[in-house]
Amino acid sequence: MDENPVNEKTKTGTRGRKLLIEIALAAAVWAVFAQVYRFDFVSFDDTAYVLNNPHLRHGLSWEGIRWAFGTTSCEFWHPLTWLSFLLDFELFGLHPGGYHLTNVVWHLLATLLLFALFCRMTGCLWRSAFVAAFFALHPLHVESVAWVSERKDVLSAFFWMLTLYLYVYYTEKPALKRYLPVVFSFVCGLMSKPMVVTLPLVMILLDVWPLKRLNFDREGLLLQLKEKLPLLTLSAVFTAVTLYAQYRPAGRDLQFPLASRAANAFVSLVTYLQKTLWPTHLAAFYPFPDHIPALKAVAAVALIFLITASAAAAAKRLPFLFVGWFWFLICISPVAGVVPIGDFAMADRFHYLPSIGLSVILAWGLPAIIKNDTLAKKFLLAAAGLFLLAMGIVSYQQTTVWKNDTRLFQHLLRVTKNNYLAYINLGSVLDQEGKTSEAVACYSEAIRIMPNLVLSYNKRALAFAKLGRYQEAFDDLNKVIRLKPDYADAYLSRGAIYLRLGRYAEAVGDFSEVIRLRPDDDSGYFNRGNARIRLGQLSGALEDFNQAAARNAHDPAVYINRGVILLRMGQSRQALEDFTRAVRLKPDDAGAYNNRAFVLLSLGDLAGGCADAQKACVLGECATLHTAREKGLCRQTD
Repeated sequence: MDENPVNEKTKTGTRGRKLLIEIALAAAVWAVFAQVYRFDFVSFDDTAYVLNNPHLRHGLSWEGIRWAFGTTSCEFWHPLTWLSFLLDFELFGLHPGGYHLTNVVWHLLATLLLFALFCRMTGCLWRSAFVAAFFALHPLHVESVAWVSERKDVLSAFFWMLTLYLYVYYTEKPALKRYLPVVFSFVCGLMSKPMVVTLPLVMILLDVWPLKRLNFDREGLLLQLKEKLPLLTLSAVFTAVTLYAQYRPAGRDLQFPLASRAANAFVSLVTYLQKTLWPTHLAAFYPFPDHIPALKAVAAVALIFLITASAAAAAKRLPFLFVGWFWFLICISPVAGVVPIGDFAMADRFHYLPSIGLSVILAWGLPAIIKNDTLAKKFLLAAAGLFLLAMGIVSYQQTTVWKNDTRLFQHLLRVTKNNYLAYINLGSVLDQEGKTSEAVACYSEAIRIMPNLVLSYNKRALAFAKLGRYQEAFDDLNKVIRLKPDYADAYLSRGAIYLRLGRYAEAVGDFSEVIRLRPDDDSGYFNRGNARIRLGQLSGALEDFNQAAARNAHDPAVYINRGVILLRMGQSRQALEDFTRAVRLKPDDAGAYNNRAFVLLSLGDLAGGCADAQKACVLGECATLHTAREKGLCRQTD
């Protein structure tokens, strides 16, 4: 069969333009987000996901993989997200730049897949490019990319796009061998973030337009149900798992009535639309409003229903409007807040996947308004370019907000009102910097805004203790325990203050309460062991450190303290094993080397003991080296 040279030339030109667009998308993403390589972790969840997560130290071992698939830590079951962090730890250790760049890579891959998806479905090159660029550069999406803990967003987005691309491939020639990869990719998306549960409904929307596979008769609907049933079943299962993971913890601090949550859901939907076109005052945490005026809530409900009714009425004449709007509405419904998911009103990250529907409305709706094709091409091309350029500039600026804790929380206080969480976290930052009095002021402001939030009192109590204001610290902790008797951290904090003041028996009592409330947590056992050492209860302390080691095998302090007890009990060989474990876990720990040097010298291993004593001295602990030299065990050159 002869090939048409014109058609072949056209195809070649299209492939060339696609490549240029892909390069431009990659360059734009890199220009906006490459800066994150220099950013730190932030205390919003990054501590739980990475910094204070001992399980990451397993890396991609069988133990690490078993943990990833078996945990609901951070109130999600998302094993692929955990696996990605385990891989990051293998590659980067705890260097934040590597984790940040991994987020950027997943975001870029999702962007390129989105472009390829709409090109394949619609054949519209430039409109598909706009949809992809909108997704890549919108300021509301900065949170998903620049926040390490939102790895689940960018990873699930990649599998979302891949699943839809494989689904389009399946629809071109339906067969089981093409359907199974769709199911597999969908499961991968669900195991990255459960928000992907809405994807089967989005597939049905795409069958309306642009795939045009859905006939609204009985036979067509039954075919859709049969085809999507395996995927819908998976969505139902993952929804149940997510509800179990999120609501198993008892007693959230803040509860909001159903009527307030419903009103906030509609107001937030309108706010998302507003920020889509005018993205200002973006925040990592939007406090739930104390009061929503009835008129504002009614107006929001009316607007959302008006848009929904208009989109439904235009389903045949303007199918892209119907699909785009319901894409947005369906995708954002699980996180709209009617079902409580947190103590916030809305979140930028929730806009990430739903926004694709809004970009579809812009990409196909605006050209439909302008009837003159020549005018439409010139005007819309320039308007789209300026819009995306503006989005990119704002996104670049918004990304800088995530550089570190101080910048993030100061920005929160600038763009929001009564943001108690920003005051709490800024207080923590100031406390770490030694500005404890300023930290107390921040915690006090958080308490003024939210008087019954126990976290604020707990943190202020610890700050008071640092300042030597112990009675005020006890007052705060006693109030916490009255407000929430099952709040283990209050007993942990009060026990730590008792320990500092030498009130060891009272410390043991509080740490025992921590163990009762959180039997799987090592901190209660570790601290009670320390208190029992001071009371001379060596056997009890030894048992506590055994329990702490069983629950957290990666804390060198556990082995150092247990080794000291074993040494005092005359079990030098066992103590040596513990100090060696501590050295292996933390090669720069002076105390571990110093203690091991003492044991080695006492066992007659002068070479090993002197080497360890010298290493400890280099790290800042010279007691054993000086003693050994005085006794002539180590030479001055050792």
